Amino acid sequence: MSGAMAESSEVPNAGLGEDGMSGGVQQLGAPISETELATKMIQIESKRFYLDVKQNRRGRFIKVAEISSDGRRSQIFLALSTAAEMRDYLSTFSDFYASLGSRNPENLPEDGKLKSEMMIKDNRRYYLDLKENTRGRFLRVSQTISRGGPRSQIAIPAQGMIEFRNALTDLLVEYGTDDGGFKGELPEGKHLRVDNKNFYFDIGQNNRGIYMRISEVKTNFRTAITVPEKSWVRFRDIFVNYCEKMKDGLEKVSGQETPPGTK
Repeated sequence: MSGAMAESSEVPNAGLGEDGMSGGVQQLGAPISETELATKMIQIESKRFYLDVKQNRRGRFIKVAEISSDGRRSQIFLALSTAAEMRDYLSTFSDFYASLGSRNPENLPEDGKLKSEMMIKDNRRYYLDLKENTRGRFLRVSQTISRGGPRSQIAIPAQGMIEFRNALTDLLVEYGTDDGGFKGELPEGKHLRVDNKNFYFDIGQNNRGIYMRISEVKTNFRTAITVPEKSWVRFRDIFVNYCEKMKDGLEKVSGQETPPGTK
């Protein structure tokens, strides 16, 4: 049974923000202004799916949350353009599902997969796998972030794919498929080597906006920080301030004060 679709003002506690961060805050701890524009709820078998259209200063996106009968929560995030692509794939998968014969529990696919597709948006990849196991057929939608990062996924019962597609369609008809946000070309990454360390500076963009990822790489070791674009100027000012203080301190120690009129 695929269940009914309904408008709903009930939105589950998000728990994790767009980038897997608690409370929907950026990685430096600065909260981001976020507005909820619309929400839909669909009941498919024992699962509830919430589709929330949200907007922040960088654009619009859809958060899809799956709530299972035991209360477990999974969620993925889709730019509006990606949601439109997924809508089209849902039609394709639904047609394929309709063409399949009856299930044979004694003759399941070796890897469980019946049909697969992939979507790419900026630094995110989405894997759509129509699968079959002993409990039935379902569409698994997995979201991954390049260069590591958490993997999140939802599972839509196969007989509910049409209703899920219709819910996406309704939201996209009302809010369009334009993501908004920055439209220009992002700067290329930079590399800096210091002694036995390599530092990589990469500019990226996601639903929360533009950011710089600074990675430190050594043999068998890698760590990284992410700096939101709105913090770059302050980040630079603090760094420059420390550089100037260290320069002044070294000059005083060496007795080589900078001559008047020069820096």
